[in-house]
Amino acid sequence: MKKVAIYGQSYSISAEKEIQILLDVLQENNIENFIEKKFYDVLVKGNILNKKYPTFSHFSDLNNSFDALFSLGGDGTILRAVTYIRDLDIPILGINTGRLGFLANINKKNIRESITLILNHEYSIQERTLLSIKTSPKTGEFEDLNFALNEVTIARKNTTSMIGVRTSLNNEYLTNYWADGLIIATPTGSTGYSLSCNGPVISPDSKNLIITPIAPHNLNVRSIVISDETKIQLTINSREKDFLISLDSRITTVPKNTTIFIEKAPFTVQSIIPNNQSFIKTLRTKLLWGEDTRNETNL
Repeated sequence: MKKVAIYGQSYSISAEKEIQILLDVLQENNIENFIEKKFYDVLVKGNILNKKYPTFSHFSDLNNSFDALFSLGGDGTILRAVTYIRDLDIPILGINTGRLGFLANINKKNIRESITLILNHEYSIQERTLLSIKTSPKTGEFEDLNFALNEVTIARKNTTSMIGVRTSLNNEYLTNYWADGLIIATPTGSTGYSLSCNGPVISPDSKNLIITPIAPHNLNVRSIVISDETKIQLTINSREKDFLISLDSRITTVPKNTTIFIEKAPFTVQSIIPNNQSFIKTLRTKLLWGEDTRNETNL
């Protein structure tokens, strides 16, 4: 590893110690660092940096000469970092300085240990599926950022009334969901919004997608797991003239006569998993499955 990008939240600095540890480890190993410009400006303003660093501010500033991108924050920070990586195949490592953190699974206490493992090639690469979206008629709001790592969500706007989401899979009618909205989640997104709406947890390497209704009116409506090769078509019935579409943390308003087409994106995001981490370990710790005192016996 010779060259990396670093991305963090630009609105505040709450992890000065962790940022300094990361920079020190990289400097000790003669690794060139490029810091996202807004994040860099905040670090400079906070007198956290002891020297100048090159910066990047757009997808076009990065290329495949970068060996990795380090994200400092929570899962939301990683979702925003992905908009810089896109289809460049730059592996991403999430250092969790936020709260829960399924994507940002490197504990801030283990930064040095985890990076040392990576530099010693003691890690694996996990390919994560993304979703792409098109609309008819074209809306243009998402432009070239028409992809999501976690989920695409359809939701009501400016109303307490339900919306109807007519859903077809591979051109075959499935049902009309009467609900507050509908979530189409990737395996990565299965531990996000979908999980909070009683969707299932599935492993990141599963070749599946999840359709989860938000507060459905019919009690017999449940999440459904489908192949990630499925092409999804949605049309909206609403009392209001508009509804919302969100792609991870990006959101826009769309007129109700819009048809939405969702499918697996033509590229993936590569997630770096040091050998001291795994999806199973993350589930056990983040969901507190290991807190059951009955599990304290030696296995």
